[in-house]
Amino acid sequence: MRIGVPKEIKVHEYRVGMTPASVREAVVNGHEVVVQKDAGTAIGLFDEAYEQAGAKIAASAEEVFAEADMVVKVKEPQPSETKMLRDGQILFTYLHLAADPDQTQALIDSGCVAIAYETVTDQRGGLPLLAPMSEVAGRMSIQAGAHCLEMEQGGRGQLLGGVPGVPAAKVVVLGGGVAGTNAARMAMGLEAHVTVIDINLHRLYELDLQFGPMLNTIFGTVQSIEEHVLGADLVIGAVLVPGAAAPKLVTEEMVRKMKRGSVLVDISIDQGGCFETSKATTHADPTFIKHDVVHYCVANMPGAVARTSTFALNNATLPFTLALANKGYRKALQDDPHLLAGLNVHQGELTYRAVAEATGHRFMEPAKAVAA
Repeated sequence: MRIGVPKEIKVHEYRVGMTPASVREAVVNGHEVVVQKDAGTAIGLFDEAYEQAGAKIAASAEEVFAEADMVVKVKEPQPSETKMLRDGQILFTYLHLAADPDQTQALIDSGCVAIAYETVTDQRGGLPLLAPMSEVAGRMSIQAGAHCLEMEQGGRGQLLGGVPGVPAAKVVVLGGGVAGTNAARMAMGLEAHVTVIDINLHRLYELDLQFGPMLNTIFGTVQSIEEHVLGADLVIGAVLVPGAAAPKLVTEEMVRKMKRGSVLVDISIDQGGCFETSKATTHADPTFIKHDVVHYCVANMPGAVARTSTFALNNATLPFTLALANKGYRKALQDDPHLLAGLNVHQGELTYRAVAEATGHRFMEPAKAVAA
């Protein structure tokens, strides 16, 4: 199979779909890999390293898309890229379609086979290809939030951990999954007062066992969310409904009542965000202020630490990339129900129920689509 790796073109996105080590694995398995010129240069993965691993270097994205049977990316294809997709071509990347009806329609129209990293599952019910970036985003959210609390960023001028004789900041994390747990861990490491809110009692029990009295765990209700959000200095939105739009847990009315200069960091923004006042931002202009509250809503947060993120992502995606290449996508999906869960679009049909419900498209069972 010919695997194509284009350079990412989303604003300030420097990650790359395959590292030279991943390319070498694919080549050893008998596949051809075409990598766009300078795809990884920004993070120290130079064209020479890709060539030594056995890749061909292509001058343009057009050349990569034209030659590839499967395109391996990081971020969702931008409009100029969806136009280059063709019928039956495999696209393996993050998609986040529930919050992006335009991209959904473009992928349907292209006739491609789009497999989303974020909906591939594992035997424990986890999301193994989303987890590495959730770990990065969770940890980064505290760095970003602490920075946004500074006066120059519009914040209330509060040091996250305080100092002797001065209270530490109150951090509220909505969601106790991978991103939320990593956010809580980092915030506690900086000596903030941390509360995690979740509706999964078993998960709250696990967090209580893991962190003990350092962490406050609260069951999520409208009342408890409002109470803790209004008292918070920094709120991290880390809510995930796999493949679906994120629920709006913090209303605009709540934001109006928050402390002046407090901060909202919306990790869930890829899925539409969990604050009513959220709107996607970029690393070029990461924040905005609404109702005197600083909002950080960067849709590709891990892109800021692109080298770490690229290696972490490749560690998780490589086995699936090789399975798709070695077996062909139909057999790979039929053999692995967890990989099949990643199928979002198949040659004009929408094959992920939550996305179909969010975008108003007809849904087809993925197994039926692949069998056809």
